[in-house]
Amino acid sequence: MNYPSILFSIVFLFLFNSILNGQTDPDIFSKFESKFHEINGYKINVEVKGEGQPIFFLPGGPGNSHDYMQANFGQYYKSHKVVFFDFLGRGKSDDAKDLSEYSVENDVDLIEQLRKLLNFDRISIVGHSYGTVPAQAYSIKYPNNVDKLLLISGFHGGEMWQANCDSYNHYTKTHFPEKWKQVDSLRALGYVSSQEPLKSLYASFPTKYIYYHNTNIEGNHPNEPYRRWSSDVYETIIGRDGDFYVSGSMINQDYRQELKNVKAKTMIIAGRYDGVSTPEFNIQYKTFMPQAQFEMFENSGHNPYLEEPEKFYKLFDTFFEVK
Repeated sequence: MNYPSILFSIVFLFLFNSILNGQTDPDIFSKFESKFHEINGYKINVEVKGEGQPIFFLPGGPGNSHDYMQANFGQYYKSHKVVFFDFLGRGKSDDAKDLSEYSVENDVDLIEQLRKLLNFDRISIVGHSYGTVPAQAYSIKYPNNVDKLLLISGFHGGEMWQANCDSYNHYTKTHFPEKWKQVDSLRALGYVSSQEPLKSLYASFPTKYIYYHNTNIEGNHPNEPYRRWSSDVYETIIGRDGDFYVSGSMINQDYRQELKNVKAKTMIIAGRYDGVSTPEFNIQYKTFMPQAQFEMFENSGHNPYLEEPEKFYKLFDTFFEVK
């Protein structure tokens, strides 16, 4: 997801508090228990529940904890073994000793380490926003380990992420020209998006119409304190000026030529009003991954499972053969 660093935390306070109509258990978080596994010398928070075929749920960000995915997909423990976890430096998991350890490649490695640790032969993966990035990279690197792949509001590489930064900035510049003059002034002085005062100024732009088509969404979130967002992770993977120019590990990702070789049964979901993972680029999956099922949600932004839950969950249940 094209989440500006501080801006992201504001947007995701709203997202974390959101709950779709299809989520029938308001106490879903109490159904899960954290278990910390040591992987590569770090304690990683993992929450597993249910029986049946395993599904790994990968959240957006990068920098985000697993909680909003659990809020919206936790109920599937009734039909599958669902796996929610916090990547290194996120949620309840340990921070890296060196910031360079935050990367798409290491996120992919963590998925594989967890698969082995949990003793799964094959897994299915649901990725949302940034979560689609390691989901695709893993499915390309380990094609025989993935049964089904669901990509929601995703990105097929660093170039697409950059294009969506440009899309977001065009929107803010044209809709809030008075404030954008202040951005231009700070940029002219050499400030990057991870630096104050530009960081706070950029975060002050109203963003709800970028991420949501329907902004009247009510919420559910854990009662216990938890880390919702890590700026260190975002700024390392996307870049210290990542709201304008993508760098870091993300800029090196490009799956376009390899997507056609993914063996997993795949469904791709996009939102017509998505202001960050825009339809212009999402629809390119039809070319790069012709074997996948593509679904455009005509009344959704970046979170179709929140805005069109009836349609979304019907597709989800069919795709994962939920009975």
